[in-house]
Amino acid sequence: MNKNTILVTVAALVGLGLGATVMRDQVPVSLAQQTGSTAKSTAAAAASAVQKEAGARLQNETNTIDIVKRYEPGLVYISTEQTVQADPYAQMMFGQGGAQVQEGVGSGFFVNAAGDILTNYHVVQDADKITIRVQNQTKTYAATVIGRAPQYDLALIRSSTLPKNLIRPIPLGDSSALAVGQKAIAMGAPFGFDFSVTEGIVSSTQRRIPIGFSTNGQGINQNAIQTDAAINPGNSGGPLLNSAGQVIGINTQIISPSGSQSGTGQSAGVGFAIPINAAKTLLPRLQAAKGGVVTAPVLGITAGLIGFQNGAGGTQQIAVGLGELRDEAKQQYKLPNSGLVIATVLPNTPASRAGLKGGTSTQQFQGGQISLGGDVITKVNGQPIDTLEDLQSYLIDKRQGDTITLTVVRGGKSRNVKVTLDASAFSN
Repeated sequence: MNKNTILVTVAALVGLGLGATVMRDQVPVSLAQQTGSTAKSTAAAAASAVQKEAGARLQNETNTIDIVKRYEPGLVYISTEQTVQADPYAQMMFGQGGAQVQEGVGSGFFVNAAGDILTNYHVVQDADKITIRVQNQTKTYAATVIGRAPQYDLALIRSSTLPKNLIRPIPLGDSSALAVGQKAIAMGAPFGFDFSVTEGIVSSTQRRIPIGFSTNGQGINQNAIQTDAAINPGNSGGPLLNSAGQVIGINTQIISPSGSQSGTGQSAGVGFAIPINAAKTLLPRLQAAKGGVVTAPVLGITAGLIGFQNGAGGTQQIAVGLGELRDEAKQQYKLPNSGLVIATVLPNTPASRAGLKGGTSTQQFQGGQISLGGDVITKVNGQPIDTLEDLQSYLIDKRQGDTITLTVVRGGKSRNVKVTLDASAFSN
């Protein structure tokens, strides 16, 4: 921080302090111009008004205060450390060698009496050391990852040394029952200010944005809750509560126009939370993961349109959709304008039981290859798709036993195929 920044900060703090003093005094200027009984009467009336105002709380304020008192002890402050090896080139040329430790902070909350803590995957991603602290405690406790779900940006952690009396689960609500305009309370550690609370409303219940991390690094579109409750870096993984004190979402992302300029994100009144129903569906699998990775349900297919890219590590293969293929090529191979080409169908999977078919031949072209002769998935439940990520986005909130309808094109002919997600879709 430079000298000018320090001066501006001090000035801002002083200004706020002076403002608080003036507001606290509550002395009308007109009293200085009054004398005798009139002044005394006006002063008494002003004092009475102040007392009444101080003693009267709005119903919304009372509700918020009650929720914070009851459930903020279930909030968890998370600190992480990651050892990063120095750049060998920088070490050789500039003498900047050795490993460096990167620190991070985030939030989480207890979901059960066993001490399981739900947070964002990106909060604990690649962390070598995780410590937690609960409200009104100075002692920190080591924690380990029980399960990771990168595609959902969710993770479950637990501390084996945390005293049982410090575990305060927050009840989980029903995000499917949300209404736009209802109250939303965000808890977390914005910018490292642990155990902070902000309030707003639910701005949207069906905002589809890229959340989580797919195998090729692209986000997977899924439904999110939009809120104007202030969410900032450090709030990640913290709970979003309703007026009943139930968790309705897990704070995960913000839109920050200033962040795109400065590289440091900050709230612009548009924040997003992962619906709690998605997390509730995932919890049993996270608890049984034994530190491993939990993925979205799968159909048992591989993508059949592959693009080749040259990178630092050599040639990389990336699955793409038909929308990336030239029109001339699609016409030549009698393919639809967009869709997910199937290369192979794995045995004993939902796809094989539904009768989907993989390619029978492979055609090489400049920059990639394509499987021909099999099925191309163009829609899921009537919604167009083009890539594997598109397909995953429609599977991500599905449960065992759910059935989806695929629109499939083979040999220029379109048909609908029903696929049931059995146990094999959740084999991980």
